[in-house]
Amino acid sequence: MTSRKDLRVGERWVVPADELHWSFGPSGGPGGQHANRAHTRVELRFDLGRSTAFPDDVKSRMEARLGRDVITVTVDETRSQWQNRTIARRRLAELLEEAARRPRVRKPTRPTRASRRRRREQKRRRSELKRLRRRPEVD
Repeated sequence: MTSRKDLRVGERWVVPADELHWSFGPSGGPGGQHANRAHTRVELRFDLGRSTAFPDDVKSRMEARLGRDVITVTVDETRSQWQNRTIARRRLAELLEEAARRPRVRKPTRPTRASRRRRREQKRRRSELKRLRRRPEVD
């Protein structure tokens, strides 16, 4: 059973809430006393290497695509810590879902007859243009 605090990644995976590590601080910038005292900036860290939420094959694909084990998402867009937490959870879920997605295999294709003809025609026109730019040959 999943808790409301668990993070759903796509339709298949759920990251347990105890694998998410939160930290908070002042957001900085203008805003006077509120900005200096309120800890509204949110930092959400997730250690992919130690996680039990993903199978090993998916985890290795994610690590290869993300280039690191510990993923950190920082948000200080709003004056509300709760809203920033919501944004951070959504961004982490989207990041993990995209990293877990299996890349499409490219199927090699051949150029069509018409595209080959257009390419040759364009090369002929370009060659003609360059020929016309040359100095005239004097006999």
